[in-house]
Amino acid sequence: MTIRLTGSTSGYTEIDAPAVAGSNTLVLPTGNGTADQALVTNGSGALSFADRGRMVLDTAKSATGTEVDFTSIPSWVKRVTVMFDGVSADGSSFFRVRLGDSGGIEDTDYLSFITSAASTVATASNTNGFSATGGFAARAYSGMMQIALFGSNTWAAMGTFNDVIGNNFFMSGTKTLSDTLTQLRITTANGTDTFDAGTINILMEG
Repeated sequence: MTIRLTGSTSGYTEIDAPAVAGSNTLVLPTGNGTADQALVTNGSGALSFADRGRMVLDTAKSATGTEVDFTSIPSWVKRVTVMFDGVSADGSSFFRVRLGDSGGIEDTDYLSFITSAASTVATASNTNGFSATGGFAARAYSGMMQIALFGSNTWAAMGTFNDVIGNNFFMSGTKTLSDTLTQLRITTANGTDTFDAGTINILMEG
C-alpha cells in the first residue's frame, strides 16, 4: 500500500510499505528536532531525533604573535584534533595547548607529560597546559594532538610531533574544565615567545 502526499502546487511524496510488510508501527516524535539532527529508532518502533556524527574542519590560522586562539568550538564536540604544520617560535619555550570554557582559557591544573627521542630533551611534566612540542628557537615543528572528552568536562590528550631534524615528541595528559569546552589556545610556556612561522588548525568531531 502506498501513501501519497500531494504538494500544494505540484508533485507528490510517496511512502511505500515493503511487499511483505508484516506488522510494523513507527511512532513519530512530537517535535521537529534541531538543525543537523537525524531520526533514530529505539528498536521497538519509537522514533526520536538525535545528534548525528559530525566532523568540522576549522579555518587554518597563521602561527603569529604570542598565542593562537580557536574560540568557536560547538557544545556537541567530543574530540578536537590540533594540527601543526611547520610551526616555530623565536624562543626556546615549549608550546602549550590550553582549554577554555565560558569562563575563559584555563592555565592551571593540567596533568601533562612529554618525552622525546632526542638526547637533549628529557621526559618532563607540567600543570599549565598540554605540552605540545618546542624547545628550540626557529625550529619548525609538525604533528597533531587529539583531545577527547572523557566525561564530566574531563578531557584526555595524546599527541605526536616532530621537528625538521627528525626528533619525535610524544605527549599525554588530562584536564577537567569547570564547564563545557568552547575554546582553546596555542601558546608557549612562558607566554612571551612569539610564533614566527607555520600554520595551525583544528578538526572538531561529535
